[in-house]
Amino acid sequence: MTTQELTTKVEQALDEIRPFLQNDGGDIALVSIEDDKIVNVQLQGACVGCSVNQMTLKSGVEMTIKKYAPQIERVVSISQ
Repeated sequence: MTTQELTTKVEQALDEIRPFLQNDGGDIALVSIEDDKIVNVQLQGACVGCSVNQMTLKSGVEMTIKKYAPQIERVVSISQ
C-alpha cells in the first residue's frame, strides 16, 4: 500500500468515527502518519478536555483505523 493509499484509508476510518465524536461536540483530525505505522491525530472541540478521550482513542479510533489499515500499530493524540 502506498503512502497516499494509506492516508486515504486512515481518512476513511476517521470519517466513519467522526459522526460519533461530533454528536458529543468533538471532532478529530489526521496530523500525520509516521513510518506507515503510527497515526498522529488531534482531538478537537469537546474531545480535548473529555475525561474518557484516551479510552475513545484506543477502543474507538485505533480499532477503526486498524480495520481499514491493519499495518497501523498505534494511534497517538497530539496536543494543539
